[in-house]
Amino acid sequence: MANAPATALPPVRVERELSPRAVLTGTLLGILLTPSNVYAGLKIGWSFNMSIIALLVGFALWQGLAGRSKGRPTWTLHESNINQTVASAAASIVSGGLVAPIPAYTLLTGHQLDPLPMMAWVFSVSFLGIWIAWYLRPALLNDHDLKFPEGMATLETLQQIYQHGQEAMTRIKVLCSAALLSGLVKWIDVFAWTIPRWAPTPALERLTFTLDPSLMLIGFGGIIGLRVGLTLLFGAALAWGGLAPWLVEHALVVLAPDASGPQFAALVEWLLWPGVSLMVCATLTSLAIRLLQTRRRPPGGQAADRAPRARLRFSALPAACLLLSIALVVTLQVLLFGIDWWMALLSIPLAVCLAVVAARVVGATGIAPIGAIGKLSQLGFGLVAPGQVAINLMSANTAGGAAGQSTDLMNDFKVGLAIGATPHRQLIAQCIGILVGSVVGVLVYLLLIPDPQALLVTEQWPAPAVATWKAVAQTLTQGLGALSPEVRWAIVIGSAVGVLLGALDSLLPPRAARWLPSTAALGLAFILPASIAMMMGLGAVLTWLVSCRWPSVAERFAITAAAGLIAGESITGVGASFWEMLRSL
Repeated sequence: MANAPATALPPVRVERELSPRAVLTGTLLGILLTPSNVYAGLKIGWSFNMSIIALLVGFALWQGLAGRSKGRPTWTLHESNINQTVASAAASIVSGGLVAPIPAYTLLTGHQLDPLPMMAWVFSVSFLGIWIAWYLRPALLNDHDLKFPEGMATLETLQQIYQHGQEAMTRIKVLCSAALLSGLVKWIDVFAWTIPRWAPTPALERLTFTLDPSLMLIGFGGIIGLRVGLTLLFGAALAWGGLAPWLVEHALVVLAPDASGPQFAALVEWLLWPGVSLMVCATLTSLAIRLLQTRRRPPGGQAADRAPRARLRFSALPAACLLLSIALVVTLQVLLFGIDWWMALLSIPLAVCLAVVAARVVGATGIAPIGAIGKLSQLGFGLVAPGQVAINLMSANTAGGAAGQSTDLMNDFKVGLAIGATPHRQLIAQCIGILVGSVVGVLVYLLLIPDPQALLVTEQWPAPAVATWKAVAQTLTQGLGALSPEVRWAIVIGSAVGVLLGALDSLLPPRAARWLPSTAALGLAFILPASIAMMMGLGAVLTWLVSCRWPSVAERFAITAAAGLIAGESITGVGASFWEMLRSL
């Protein structure tokens, strides 16, 4: 995507913006799209920005109705923006901890939150991030060095569909076709006939080298790109094809003699340590370097020096809402997790500081460093309160969740600034979105994972983000002395490789850095089954081949088709889980 739209729309007068139909459309789309991110987060540890899907579907729906009823008012540009703000805020609720620290807390303590307290917690963390973004908005949007590439991609799509409406309808047909195909394959696999997971040999099957018939994974491969896809393939070969057999051969991992099928759970307990170490050290190194780079200014004080200095104005209502969000987060930490109030209060300034860091990195690079932010907050609380699992996970969850929601809203503010939207109406839409997402996301999570101890970090639900948070918390609470010498050496080697690759990725020129392996994908390949890494890598290679042969087709439809494959399988998978639950009653 380009960092800036190719052509600008003429100035648009705000006629309808926060209309009931815009909010309702965004709410309905949020209800439909949130399960996709929860499902994908538990499967592969990644989620998908739903802004562009919401824009396309909302436009197609209301323009289609307008065509059938000539007296019906058109779907305005600003209503589209509110629609995508509500829907994307709901779908981004996974950053509030649903697919990472909350399940990790359950795995380590055995304590599962009830639905209402879990909804309240996820909402409160996200609510705090929204008000932090409100006060960051004047300063960051006035900094001309911060382009917010993800927001610009949404803006470009918004402009395209209003300049070329027929193109939007064509993309919707591709999106729906891909979703139907993916959903049908998943339905056949679950209800009609279990599609075989083919493996070349029983030995490779034990090492998780099977072909998973998942079109969702193909779709994610189409989005992540060739570099990340090839890194996943290389990482799977290194971890599961090289290191895993060595572990079994030297009895560092003992498998049952009569064990058949993939032995993911036994092997990942060892492999996650070098993978997590590599990811954490690479992301923290890259984050530190990128933050230093964003602080630099062009010679002569260009760009930001010409921008007017923005002043924070603490008007009554926003200030009251910020204080309410702080009180809510602190109170819930005390009541739900037994954290001392002063320690809970300490999480607030850390959340603000890390939200600023995340927003600046996203504004400069388009990369949301939420994983790094979470690990950085875990390290901070590990030093302040060593040995305390609840503080290490849930106080750190406050910082990571607030940063995630803050960056999502900053991208929306960037879009709103370009089209003349009203900021406080966007903020209201974001609040509605996180309320919807908190309810739907928690219900879907509890539906998919009724027993976290038995289901998570398995081949069915690898949950790499959960494994990462759990591993970091274990290390910080129990210390490296609780691990075997071999695991400690693996951590040291993984950390050294992570620091090296993270530094090179940030310091080398882009043309040289693109030949480096993706550190996030390389570490993730140690935690995902090889079958998942292979299918995502296959999707990346197929998309690249299509782009080489038919570049214009790939540019127009690759991301749209991939999004359809993801949405179709994930929604069908959630529906299948719901159906199985009803049958068991």
